[in-house]
Amino acid sequence: MENPGSTTTNSLLRAHERLDELQRNGYAVIQDPERFCFGMDAVLLSGFARARRGERVLDLGTGTGIIPILMEAKTEGEHFTALEIQEESADMARRSVRYNHLEEKIEVVTGDIKDASKRFGASSFDVITTNPPYMIDAHGASSPDQAKAIARHEILCTLEDVLRESAKLLVPGGRFYMVHRPFRLAEILCGMVSHGIEPKRMKLVYPYVDREPNMVLIEGLRGGRSRLTVEKPLIVYREPGVYTQEIYEIYGY
Repeated sequence: MENPGSTTTNSLLRAHERLDELQRNGYAVIQDPERFCFGMDAVLLSGFARARRGERVLDLGTGTGIIPILMEAKTEGEHFTALEIQEESADMARRSVRYNHLEEKIEVVTGDIKDASKRFGASSFDVITTNPPYMIDAHGASSPDQAKAIARHEILCTLEDVLRESAKLLVPGGRFYMVHRPFRLAEILCGMVSHGIEPKRMKLVYPYVDREPNMVLIEGLRGGRSRLTVEKPLIVYREPGVYTQEIYEIYGY
C-alpha cells in the first residue's frame, strides 16, 4: 500500500478530505468532515455481521464504504457490493477501495435503495448489511447540510424500503444485519417479520452500564423460523473516555 505521503495517496484526496486509519490490515477510508463521517454504529455492525467463505454481501446505503471495507478485513466473504445514492459519497468510497487495493473484492454502485432489487435482481445476495437513516420526519434535529440530513433522516429512503428490498435481494436462508435505534425496535421487528425476514439475534448497545441503550444490532434470516436470541449487552465506556475491552477488540486496538 502507498504511504499517506505518496503521490498516489495525494491524488486520491480532494479538498477538505482526510484519510482515517481503520486499524485493520492497514486499511484506511477517505472522509470529508464537511459531509457525513462514519460513526461507532458502522464499526459495531461490521463486528456483529457475519459473512462466510464464498458468500456475496450487499451493503445498503454504504456512505463512504466503511462497512464493506471493514467486513472484507474481518470476514471471509467472497465479494462485497456497496450501494449509495449520493454520488459524492460513492466517489469517496470508490477512492477508498482503490487506496486499499480492494477493487477485486468491493464494487461501489451509485443507486437508490428503493430500486435495488430491480438493479441487482431477486435472490442475488447471501448477506445484506445496512446502517440506514434513523430519524423519521420531526424526530431529531434536522441538519442544514443536505448530505448529513440524508444520512440521518428518512428523506430518500425509509425503513420499509430497506426491509422490502432486502427481502427480495436475499437468497432463501440469507442473512440480514442492521444497526438502528432502540426507540424504533417494535417497528423494526414487526417490519422484518412482515417481509419474511425472521429476527434471529439481537444485541443492545449501552453507552455506560447505568444508561439506557442507544443502539441495537439485529440479525434476521430470510424465511427463518421464529426464535430470537437476545445476546448479552455491549457496554461502550467503562468510564468517561475509556472504552470497555470488548470495544477495543471490535476496533482492533
